[in-house]
Amino acid sequence: MKLILASTSPRRQEILTLLCLPFEVFAPEFVETPSIHRSIEAEVLAFAVGKAHSIATHHPESIVIGSDTMICLDGEKMGKPSDSEEAKRMLCALSGKTHRIYTAVALIDGCGGPGLQIVEEVLVQMRRSSATEIESYLNCNESLDKAGAYSIQGRGAELIESIHGDYLAAVGMPLRPIADYLTSRGISFPLDIDQLYTNKPVFNWRRF
Repeated sequence: MKLILASTSPRRQEILTLLCLPFEVFAPEFVETPSIHRSIEAEVLAFAVGKAHSIATHHPESIVIGSDTMICLDGEKMGKPSDSEEAKRMLCALSGKTHRIYTAVALIDGCGGPGLQIVEEVLVQMRRSSATEIESYLNCNESLDKAGAYSIQGRGAELIESIHGDYLAAVGMPLRPIADYLTSRGISFPLDIDQLYTNKPVFNWRRF
C-alpha cells in the first residue's frame, strides 16, 4: 500500500515521518472556502476530506492523508492572518484568553479499507502578553502561515500558559489515530506511540 500525505506543510511531514514509514507528498488541489453556515468542526473536517480527495482521485490504489487545523476564539473561527497587522490583531485577541484548536484528519483508503475521519480538540490558555512581547514575537516571522498567528512548536510556545490535549494535534496532525488505522490495515512500523509520548514529554505538554 502506498502512503501519501496531501499536504506541503513541513510540520505535517515531520509528524508523519515519526512513523518511520515511506510516504510521498503531494500538494492538494483544493480551495478552502469558509462558510458561516458550518460549525468549525464540520468545516475543518470538510477541508481535510477535500485535500485528501483531491489527491486520491489521481492515486486510486493508495492511502491518502489529508489534514486541516483551525482555531476557535469566543465562538469565532480563526485561520491564518493575511498580513502582519491581522496577525497582531489575532495575537492581541488571544492574549490572556482560552481558545480551542481543532485539527481534522481524513484518510481515504483506495486499498479496500474503510478510511478514517476524525476531529481532535485541544484547549489552549494563553499568557497575558504585553504589547512589547507581541511585537517581539511578530518580528521573529513565525506568524503569517499559522492559524491564530502563532507557532506552538516555535517561539509561540512562550505565549502559552497551559494546554490540554494532544501536542501533535495542536501542531497540525494527530499521529495516534493515523497509527491506529494503519495498524488495523496490517501495516507495521517500528514505533510504539505510547513510548514516543513517554520519550518526548513535550508531546504531553509537561513543559508547561
